[in-house]
Amino acid sequence: MINKNNELLGVVPIVPTPFKENQDIDEGALRALVEFAVTNGLQAVCLPAYASEFYKLTDSEKLEVVRIAVDQSAGRIQIVSQSNSPSLRIALQLAQANVDSGADIVSIAVPRIFHLPDISIKQYLAGFLGSIPNTPVLIQDFNPGGTTMSVQLINELRLEFPNFKYLKLEEPLSAPKIKKIIKVTDGNVGVFEGWGGLYMLELIPAGIVGIMPGLAVADILQRVFTLRKNGAITEAFTLFERVMPQIFFSLQNMELYHYAEKELLMARKILKNSIARIPAYIPDPETINHIRHLNERICSLLEELSIPIR
Repeated sequence: MINKNNELLGVVPIVPTPFKENQDIDEGALRALVEFAVTNGLQAVCLPAYASEFYKLTDSEKLEVVRIAVDQSAGRIQIVSQSNSPSLRIALQLAQANVDSGADIVSIAVPRIFHLPDISIKQYLAGFLGSIPNTPVLIQDFNPGGTTMSVQLINELRLEFPNFKYLKLEEPLSAPKIKKIIKVTDGNVGVFEGWGGLYMLELIPAGIVGIMPGLAVADILQRVFTLRKNGAITEAFTLFERVMPQIFFSLQNMELYHYAEKELLMARKILKNSIARIPAYIPDPETINHIRHLNERICSLLEELSIPIR
């Protein structure tokens, strides 16, 4: 989904990092994943994020996957380049290199390894935003140990840095906060929901501009988003209820998510293996069987929707 200003809207999936048996990045498989997004009419993809195992990649590999995605997209979709590091110095190096590679938007995750007060978070984000003033920036905040950024801090950054265009929040029961963000920022910061799109039906009426789920179900969730956005509530819920068990189960553990996501992409004939970098989740037989069952249900749904499995 693309709006008239070419701003992000709808589903912007996270592209997983595919690996070979020897744990090297599989460039051919990565290109196939980006092409899958293109052929399914998605406006943009994001990588390398948490769902891309960015924390297992070297800095040079992080830049490599962005370069490959930009090259494969050839301007047909926007590339959101995640430039995460708890060190501002390193994050700036990644961001500038991604801009030089042709990324359309740069994303940065709020550093949450240890607790930091708002003044420290602002110093970090201000330094980042100010370093690439002509590039749109998406700020992601996933804080397992507490709340995400305050509305006041979000607005302060928006007023000081016009390139702060998007915010991705990953927390439950956030509808009131999202409505307040939209009101305080005059709608100038587009809010995305993360966490697999799990809360999308609650948050679309609150004003989110889109969601950032996994790639394997992005085409289905784009339909859900469009239905809910257009007021087809019953149809949106009915379709979402079919895909929700797979999303909910896989998100119990991030390493489990990598396995389930890649297994679904294999079932859809996009990937040839579900290898994650070590340390990786090693599923027990019961988990393997359950994920296989959930993925078979997704494939059955795709057939009902007349969406090619591949």
